[in-house]
Amino acid sequence: MNLYRSYHKCKMRLCSFINKIAAPISYRLFNLKGLYSEQLKTALGKTDDNYVPLSNRHVAADKSALRLIAFYLPQFHPLEINNKIWGEGFTEWTNVSKAIPQFKGHYQPRLPGELGFYDLRLKEVQKRQMELARQHGIYGFCYYHYWFAGKRVMERPVQQILDNPDLDLPFCLCWANESWTRHWDGGKKDVLIPQDHSPEDDIAFIQEIEPALKDTRYIRINGKPLLILYRPMLIPDPAATAKRWREYARDNNIGDIYIVGVASFGFSNYKDIGFDGLVQFPPHNIKCQNINNKKTFYNLDFRGEVFDYTHAVAEALSELSPGQNVFPGVMMEWDNEARKPGRGCAYHGCTPEIYRQWLDAASHYVIENKAENERFVFINAWNEWAEGTYLEPDRKYGYAYLSATANVVEKHSRNKKSIPKVDYSTNNTT
Repeated sequence: MNLYRSYHKCKMRLCSFINKIAAPISYRLFNLKGLYSEQLKTALGKTDDNYVPLSNRHVAADKSALRLIAFYLPQFHPLEINNKIWGEGFTEWTNVSKAIPQFKGHYQPRLPGELGFYDLRLKEVQKRQMELARQHGIYGFCYYHYWFAGKRVMERPVQQILDNPDLDLPFCLCWANESWTRHWDGGKKDVLIPQDHSPEDDIAFIQEIEPALKDTRYIRINGKPLLILYRPMLIPDPAATAKRWREYARDNNIGDIYIVGVASFGFSNYKDIGFDGLVQFPPHNIKCQNINNKKTFYNLDFRGEVFDYTHAVAEALSELSPGQNVFPGVMMEWDNEARKPGRGCAYHGCTPEIYRQWLDAASHYVIENKAENERFVFINAWNEWAEGTYLEPDRKYGYAYLSATANVVEKHSRNKKSIPKVDYSTNNTT
């Protein structure tokens, strides 16, 4: 088929389409021929050479020497606040489905595969997600928890887990303790729900999540419930907060808790505030190599940044140090173009194989440097569709990223007699 045969006929329709979904970008600044080609390939369901269909293989996480935890965004269902701000029925899918490619080879829009444009109000969706995760060796999900001085948002998916014992994949919580803004960046502009911290809130928060911490499915490290804090330094006195949480947990039959901070927004000194560890959260806290000058842009007014994915991999691995209690983190091709049309940030160059190599190197690290009960690797993410990093099947790659994940888990099965060493500076095994 000639991709450009109907180009002139569709030109004005495409111009109108771009004008509506990507304002304030001017369609006159687009290379429409290249853009049309990319869009048509997506519309026709063109798959990648790395496409992998669903298989019958089942890789059990409990037979592996490591534990993979995927971060999970519970946003994919209508919310009252989103209805008021963005219009009735808005979900993350609204932005995901309208994204357009900004440069040659830019994978947009990202369209879901088997699970479709799902609604997390349906228990069946969560059940199928857990089945897919378990089949491919994922040990559990880490759900972002949104709590603003007593106000809960997006709590339904976790509440459904607590209410349904058959949703039995292990889970933990990461408190996204930043303000909720129009720009999805936790900044100080256009704040929709402010995040205020106080000693009283410390106790109210730990009380609110107490049922989850006591749940038998909750993820523990050395018997301690794992609690992750996204932005520790937004709390006025994080050391005092951690102390209050620990005291409350001990006094209320939760026991000791394992508190981990996220390596984001420059934070890394977890020991100074009495935390137990740090989890990498790429692309945060990673030095980036801008490659805008190497890209052919369709949008000649593009105001975002494109970075080299493979460079980010090397930088993330180089940050790991056996002297620190850092849990490695990996990501797929992070890209928030869906949230910031024409201004997005993309880490370009990821493939299922390169992702597999990164996950494999991170897994080698925890096996070599951590005790058996502490061999956790975190994946960003299970379903961050608007940020381009997700394990869930899509139309282009199918189950390729899940399959790559399963390959790593299977490789590190406990029945393996020897684990090869890895040079983290070159990402080569020996």
